[in-house]
Amino acid sequence: MIPPVRRLLAAALFGALLVLPGFTGTFGLGGVARADTSVQTVSLAKTAADVQKVANYWKPDKLKKADNYSPATPATKPAATATSTAAATAGPVTKVLKGRSAPRVSPAAPKKGGVASTMGKVFFRFGDKEYWCSASSVAAGNRSVVATAGHCAYDPRQGVAAEYWIFVPNPGPNGETPNGIYVGSSISMHLDWAGKGDYDFDYAFVTVHRGFTWTEKDGRYVMTDVGRLQDNVGGEGLAINQKTGNVVIAFGYPAGPEPDGSRPYNGLALELCKGLTSWTVAPGLDLQKGVQLQPCSFTAGASGGPWLINYNPAQKLGDLTGINSLTWNRDAKGSYDAVSSPNFDSVTGEIYRHAAALTTPSKVT
Repeated sequence: MIPPVRRLLAAALFGALLVLPGFTGTFGLGGVARADTSVQTVSLAKTAADVQKVANYWKPDKLKKADNYSPATPATKPAATATSTAAATAGPVTKVLKGRSAPRVSPAAPKKGGVASTMGKVFFRFGDKEYWCSASSVAAGNRSVVATAGHCAYDPRQGVAAEYWIFVPNPGPNGETPNGIYVGSSISMHLDWAGKGDYDFDYAFVTVHRGFTWTEKDGRYVMTDVGRLQDNVGGEGLAINQKTGNVVIAFGYPAGPEPDGSRPYNGLALELCKGLTSWTVAPGLDLQKGVQLQPCSFTAGASGGPWLINYNPAQKLGDLTGINSLTWNRDAKGSYDAVSSPNFDSVTGEIYRHAAALTTPSKVT
């Protein structure tokens, strides 16, 4: 229950409300910098056999139930004693190269032409429970990069990556996968997300394998290759180091309840919010350079959905400048009224560049 006092509340878009100390406004953070700029990489499915294992987990009968899974992932920061363990078990660390110009990434239409279908859902498992989030395809040299929230791919509390991670662009309401299923190959994220659960870095770029669809043959399902993600659905551009005050459109598949218990969203339809950005902070989550978008009443399930500027509704393409990370109840009333994203800066560009350079097998079916 929300306390009957005016206070700034922030909650991870996936569940439990996190009450922060009382604040009275937003804060300018343009000069904030971090000393550690390292990319943490963790493998999800390396080989064709690994892909087959994940694919077998998400047969059509299971996908039909996927929207009933929880739009939720771990919400709290790891304990201080877990920090080094989480970082150590994530995978190799690559130092970001300083002094390089920010990557210039333009939106890409599908190879076959037509309207893009970059947005969709990611399905995965932590422990013995399935979850889902929102995500989008980003244009890249390897034609195989998905952007989502860090908490939709890696749990820093336990120091573990999500299992059975897949991206389904443009999902249907009954488990349909019209543009294919793409198994995650590896996660590229900031070291401070993996090790500390720092919400300044609650984003991940996931390199995915070639896609497939299930085809029924002789009474059983077989995998049919459909090619690279970007070739099939297109990819959003990437715009980093943006000023606040921009008009941004956020997309996602919200499904959870509002603070008053109402459920305006069902998680089956792609929803959008449009508003102006401003700086914000949440010290309890180490968020020191967050970007807030208001108004927006997104709930759980929208996590990882893209923030776009320069959006062309005819092509359904724009430039990615953030992802849904936290939802806010600024006036402590019945509905959320804002969402926030980590600031996409030059470090973000280097993490993206790392994910865009990774390769995957040429054949997985």
